[in-house]
Amino acid sequence: MNADWLIEAATGYNRDSLSKRDSYPGIVFLPIDSLSLILDWTFHSLPDEILVGLDIDSSRFPMEDDVRRYTGSNFQSNLFAGQGMILGEPHLVNRGDSYEVHHVPEEWVDDLFAEDRGPRGGRFTHWLHTHPNAPAIPSHADADASQYTDGVDMILGVWFSPEGDAVWYDGPDHERRSLAGVPITSDKPVIGLADTGHLIHGIELIAFHRRGFAINVVITDREGVPIE
Repeated sequence: MNADWLIEAATGYNRDSLSKRDSYPGIVFLPIDSLSLILDWTFHSLPDEILVGLDIDSSRFPMEDDVRRYTGSNFQSNLFAGQGMILGEPHLVNRGDSYEVHHVPEEWVDDLFAEDRGPRGGRFTHWLHTHPNAPAIPSHADADASQYTDGVDMILGVWFSPEGDAVWYDGPDHERRSLAGVPITSDKPVIGLADTGHLIHGIELIAFHRRGFAINVVITDREGVPIE
C-alpha cells in the first residue's frame, strides 16, 4: 500500500474524533508509526487475527491544548490507566483463528519476552485485536476479556477478499469508525493489496472501556501531535 494513504486516512479519522468528542468519556493518542506497524502485522497475518499489547509511552506527553480540544462534555478523569496518554510501542502477542493459535515468528516478537516483563511477557495496559472480515464491534467474548484490561481494548476490523470462510458481515447497529475505505455496501472498493494476496476493501478502528464506554482515539505523528 502507498504510505500516503495512511496519512490521509488518519486525517479523516481525527476529523471524526474531533467532531464526535462529546460522545466519549475518555481518550487515547495512537502514534501513526505504531498504527502502521500494527496494520503491517495485520496484513501479513490474513486471514488470521492478531493480538497486540501496548503500554503508555512515559517519554512523551500530548500537549494539554490537544487533550482539551479532543475531549468533550462527557469526559471523565481517571477512568482507566493511561487516560489521555500517548500509546507506546506495540508488541505482537498472538496470532490465530477461531480454532487454534499459531506460533508467532521469533523475528516479530522483538523484546516481548524480555526478563523485565516476567513469564510470557507479563501484562500490558492496553490491548488491540483484529476482526478479520468483521466490523470493529465488541463481541460478548471481547467484553468479557476487557474486564481484565487496566487501560482500553481496541479492535481493528478489516474487510478483505478472497474471504475464505470469513465472509464479511455487517453485524448489529453500533458506532462504526472507518479508518480507510468507504461505508460497507454491495460494491467493494479496493484500497490496497496485502502481501498475502488479499484485496483490502475497508478498515475500521474503535476503542472501548470495560464498562462499555466507547473511547476516543486520536492518531498522532511521531512527536505526539494529532494529524490534521
